[in-house]
Amino acid sequence: MRSLFYEPGRIGNVEIRNRLVMGPAGFGFCDETEGRVNDKAIEFFRQRARGGVGLIDIGALQIDPALYTNYDMLKIFDDCYIPDLRRLTDAIHAEGAKVMGQLLHQGRYCASRQYDGKIGVAPSAVFARYTGETPRELSLAECEQLVRQYGLAAARAVKAGFDAVEICTNSGYLIGQFLSPVTNLRTDKYGGATVEERMTFLLEVVASIRAAVGPDFPISVRIGGNDFVPGSNTNDDAVVIATVLEKAGVNAINVTGGWHETFLPQVTMDVPYGVFSYCGKRIKDVVNIPVIQSNRMNVETAERLIDEGVVDFVSMARPLVADPCLMSKAAEGRYSEIRPCVGCNQGCLDRIMRHMPITCLVNAEVGREFENLNDGRLPTECVSESPEKILVVGSGPSGMEFARIAKCRGHKVTIWEKREKTGGQFEVNSAPPGRHDFANFGRYLAAEMERLEIPVIFGRDASADEILAAVAAGEFDRVVIATGAQPIAPNIPTEEGTNVVQAWDVLRKRVRVGKKIVVVGGGAVGVETSEFLAEMGTMTPDVLHFLMFYKAETPEDLYKYMTHGTKDVTLVEMAPKIGRDIGITTRWSMLARIKALGVKSMPKSKVVALEKAGVRIEKEDGSQELIPADTVVLAVGSRSVNALYSELEGKLEKLSLIGDAQKPAFILDAVRSAYDASYKL
Repeated sequence: MRSLFYEPGRIGNVEIRNRLVMGPAGFGFCDETEGRVNDKAIEFFRQRARGGVGLIDIGALQIDPALYTNYDMLKIFDDCYIPDLRRLTDAIHAEGAKVMGQLLHQGRYCASRQYDGKIGVAPSAVFARYTGETPRELSLAECEQLVRQYGLAAARAVKAGFDAVEICTNSGYLIGQFLSPVTNLRTDKYGGATVEERMTFLLEVVASIRAAVGPDFPISVRIGGNDFVPGSNTNDDAVVIATVLEKAGVNAINVTGGWHETFLPQVTMDVPYGVFSYCGKRIKDVVNIPVIQSNRMNVETAERLIDEGVVDFVSMARPLVADPCLMSKAAEGRYSEIRPCVGCNQGCLDRIMRHMPITCLVNAEVGREFENLNDGRLPTECVSESPEKILVVGSGPSGMEFARIAKCRGHKVTIWEKREKTGGQFEVNSAPPGRHDFANFGRYLAAEMERLEIPVIFGRDASADEILAAVAAGEFDRVVIATGAQPIAPNIPTEEGTNVVQAWDVLRKRVRVGKKIVVVGGGAVGVETSEFLAEMGTMTPDVLHFLMFYKAETPEDLYKYMTHGTKDVTLVEMAPKIGRDIGITTRWSMLARIKALGVKSMPKSKVVALEKAGVRIEKEDGSQELIPADTVVLAVGSRSVNALYSELEGKLEKLSLIGDAQKPAFILDAVRSAYDASYKL
C-alpha cells in the first residue's frame, strides 16, 4: 500500500504535492557580505525541487538592517533583495515545488565582537554560552521596531514569490529568547512569569505579518518541541505555545529540537531517527492545523510518522543535501538508490559554524551544481564523447565512488579488490558506537556497483606486472589506484611481550583485549575506539527497553548498567586537547559519552615506552607515570598504501591516484577526490 507520505497535503490554501518539506538550514550559498541570492543557491535549490520535494523552506531571511550575520545568510530587510529572491522562487516553482522563506533574527547570536566588532541583542542581558558573550538588552522601542520589521520583511516575501513565510522561534534565536524564562527577565509587556505572557512579542510579530500578507497567505511558526536547556521551556510549554498560535491564526507548526546551547545532541549520527517526533505528536494532539516534524529523518521514518498519523509533514534538510532526488526515488520504490545522509556534519554544519559554504561527505556535487552544469545537465547525466575501459584497484569509498560516476558517464569500469568484500575503511568507520550510519553509505555504493553492473573481482591482489599486461592486451585504457591507507606503528620503545594491537583491528574485532586498556592517540579514531571498548559489557538497548517497560529496575540503576561495562579504559594524548580532529558539532557529544562511560582522558601526556606492565608516559611537568595495562591500543594515524602506484608511475599513460592512497584524510576528502577525478575524464 502506497504511503500517505507521497500524497498531496495542504498548508492554509496552498496545496503541496507531497508531505516532504526541505527543512531550513545554513547553506552559505549567497554573495558574501551582500546576502543576496546567487546562481549557486538557485541551482542548489532547483535540483532539490526537480528531485520531487513538495515544499522547500530556503531557510533564514534576515529581517533587521541594523544587526545581522554578514557571512552566510540571505537578507530581506530591503526591497533591493526582492528581484534575486524572485529568481530563486521562480526556479523552484518551475520544477513543481512550493517555497517558503523563514524570517529570522538571531538575537544574542546575531553578532559578536570576534567577527563583527558588535554585540548581539536580546530580551535581557543574559550571558550566552554559544557566543561566550553577554548581549545588550533591547529597549521597548527597539522591540516594537523589530515587530514592524518582521511585517515589512513578510510583505517583501510575498512580492518575491514565496508561497508561505515561516517565523523562526527555535534553536535559541531571538523569539525563542523572548519565550524562555532563562533569557527573558523583562518586567514590561514583553516579559512575564508564564509562557503565555512571554509570547507577547511573538504574537505581535504574527499580527504584524498577517497584516502585511493578508488573511489567506500561509504563515508557519517553527518552534522547539523542547528547549532542552535547564530552566527553559519544556514540551509542555511547546504545547501551550502551539495552541495559542493556532488561535492567533497561524497555518502550521514546524517542530524541531532544542537550542544550540542544549545538553542533548540534536542532529549527530548517534541521534536515533525521528527521536523528537514525540514532541510533534503531542502538539498534533491539541491543534487542528498541520504539524511538520524535523530533526534526524530518513524516508522509512517519514513514511511511518505520516502513515501512523503522528504528524502531517516531515522535514528533512541534510538528507536532501545528500540526495536531491530522494523523494522521486522513494516514490518509485527505489530505496537502495537513495544516497544516504550519514549524519556526520563534516561537510555541512561543521563548515557553516566556520562561516564556510556547505559541501557533503556523500555528495561531492553539493555547492558546485551550477559551475558543473553542461547544457543544463550535471556531470553524471552527461555521457563522455570518449568512453574508456577503466580498471579501479580498490573498492573503498573513493574506488566505488569513482566507478559509479565513471559508469554513469559511459565508461566501462572494472574493480579489483584484494579482500572478499567491498567497503574499505567503512568497516572501521562504522564500528564505534553512534557511528553506524557510515555503513549505510558503504551499502549504497555496493548496491550501485550491482545496479550499474560494475564487476567487482574479489580476491584480486593486483600486481604491477598483471596490470601492465592487462593494459598491453587492450583490456584497460586507464588505471585508477584506490588502495587506501593502513595504520601507523609508531617508533616507541616496546618491551618484549607487551600486548600491542592496532585500533583498526580492535574495531574490526580481529583481536582480543584484556580488562585494563590504554589507548594511545586521542584523535577521532582514539576517541571512537575508547568508546567502543568502554561500551563492552554495558546494557543493550533492547534489554533496557524490556526492563524499562516492566519497571524492573530503577531509572538510576538502569543508567548505571548502561554506562558501566567490563573494561577499564584510559585514553592518552600528547596534544593539549582530546579529539582535536573531530568536527565542532560532534566533538562535544563524543567527549561527553566517553566521560559518562568512565574513560579516563589524559591529554598533554607523551608516551615514552610500552611495557608489559603498562604504558609509561611523560607529563607536562617532566615527571613520568606508568599507567597499568594488559592491552595497549595504537590509534596514532595512518599512511597511504600506494606502492602499486609507484611501480606503475611512468609506465602507463593514463594512471590516477585517489582517496587515502593519495593522502590519508576523511571520507569526505576521499569521495571528493574520486568525484573530481572521474567527472573530468
